[in-house]
Amino acid sequence: MSSTNTVTVVGGGLAGSEAAWQCARFGVPVTLYEMRPDKTDSAHSTDLLAELVCSNSLKSQDPTSAAGTLKRELRSLGSLVIDVAHETMVPAGAALAVDRDTFARRVTERVSSHPLIRLVRSELSDLPEGRLIVATGPLTSDAMQTALSALVGEERLAFFDAAAPIIDAESVDCDIAFSASRYGKGGGEDYLNCPLTRDEYESFISELTHAQRVTPHDFEREKLFQACQPVEEIAFSSPDALRYGALKPVGLVDPRTSERPWAVVQLRSENAARTAFNLVGFQTSLTFGEQQRIFRMIPGLQDAEFLRYGVMHRNTFLDAPRLLDATLALRSQPRLRFAGQITGTEGYLEAAATGLLAAFNAVADTRGLGPFVLPSETALGALVAYATNPDTARYQPMHVNWGLVPPLDPPTGGKRNRYARYAARATDALQHALSRHPLTGAIAEVPVSSDV
Repeated sequence: MSSTNTVTVVGGGLAGSEAAWQCARFGVPVTLYEMRPDKTDSAHSTDLLAELVCSNSLKSQDPTSAAGTLKRELRSLGSLVIDVAHETMVPAGAALAVDRDTFARRVTERVSSHPLIRLVRSELSDLPEGRLIVATGPLTSDAMQTALSALVGEERLAFFDAAAPIIDAESVDCDIAFSASRYGKGGGEDYLNCPLTRDEYESFISELTHAQRVTPHDFEREKLFQACQPVEEIAFSSPDALRYGALKPVGLVDPRTSERPWAVVQLRSENAARTAFNLVGFQTSLTFGEQQRIFRMIPGLQDAEFLRYGVMHRNTFLDAPRLLDATLALRSQPRLRFAGQITGTEGYLEAAATGLLAAFNAVADTRGLGPFVLPSETALGALVAYATNPDTARYQPMHVNWGLVPPLDPPTGGKRNRYARYAARATDALQHALSRHPLTGAIAEVPVSSDV
C-alpha cells in the first residue's frame, strides 16, 4: 500500500499502543516503533507494551466525575486500553484498577498480533517521513529529544516538570480569600488572596518544613532543583524567605481588617472562566497526602478540592499551546502528531485518549475527511482544548478535571449537582459530535476486538 495511506507510531506505551490499534482498526497499516528491550529507561522493567510504571489504578469510575466521564467517552469511541482494562480489572472500590502484568500482556498480544500492525523493536533517533504519531512519553530518549529539539526549538521542549497544585474555584472560601492585585495593578482583581496572620504563617512554615517529601530520583536531583526550588526548600532556607518572596503581602489590604496581612498566598486563575486556580509559587515535592494536609492550613483553603497536585520530576513535554492544533498535529508540519504525556497531558487514560484522538485524525487524513475535534464540554475535548489553546499561559502538565470545562449556564450550586450536570452535558456533547463526523459513523460497525 502507498506510504501516503500508512502511519508510523513512535513509542509503545499507552498512547502509542492505542494510536496504533485505532489506525489499524480502521484499515490503515501501521509501523509501531518501541525501543524496549533493545534499549530501556529508568522506569520500565519489562518489554511489554502499555506497561504501567506507577500505580495500577486508572482512577474513579464515578459516572459524575471527570475521570469517570472520560472512561465512558473512551468506551463510546472504542478504546483498546479501556476495553482491556475492564477485562483485567481487580477489586478497588470505586476506582478502576487492573492486574498490571495481565493488562500489559493483553495489550501487547492484541497489538502485536494485528495483521495491519508491524511492531519494530528498535530506537529511532530521527523522525521518519510520512504520517507520524510521536508518543514517546515523559522519559523520551536522549536521541529523540535531540531530534524533537531540532524540530520545535529547545525552548519549546521541557525536560522537567515543576508544577504548583491547582484547586477548584468553588472550594475556596471567599469569606476569607479576597480578589485583588498588588497595588491594584493589572486588572485589579486578577488574583484571589489568602491572608495569614503571624501565628498562622509560622504554624504553616513549621509544618511545611517538616513534611514528608517524595524523594527525587537520581536523574532529577541535579538539574531540577537548580532550575526551580520547591516551596518547602525555600521555607527551609529561612523562616521568612517565603514572606519576602512568593507570599509577600505588600500592596495588599485584607478587607476584613483593613490592614496588610503578615503574609499572603496568591491564587492565579488557570482559565478565562476562573473555575480553577493555581497556588502561585508553590512548586513542591511533597507527597500528595502532605500537600492536602498542609495546604489546607492556608486560610480560605480549609476545604480545598485539588484538581491537580504539585509535582517535580523528569517529564519531557512540548509547549503544546504554542505548537499543536486541536487535532494534536504540529502546526508547522501537520503530518506529525503527538500523543500521551509528551503533549503535557497527565494520567494513564488521558494518554490513551490522546493516542486515540491523534489516530482518528490521522485516519481522517488518509480518507480526505475533515478534522475530528471533540467539543470542550466533553472531558477529552476540554483537556485537549486546554493543551492546544494558544491563550493557555505558563503551560504545565494537566489531567482531566471539571475545572477545564466551560461553566454551566445557568450555574448549579453544590458540587455533586454541578458534577452531575457536567457529566450529562458531556454525554450529550459527545453523541452530537459523533453524529456529525463521517469517520465516527463507522465506529459502531468496527468492534474493538476487530482483527481486520
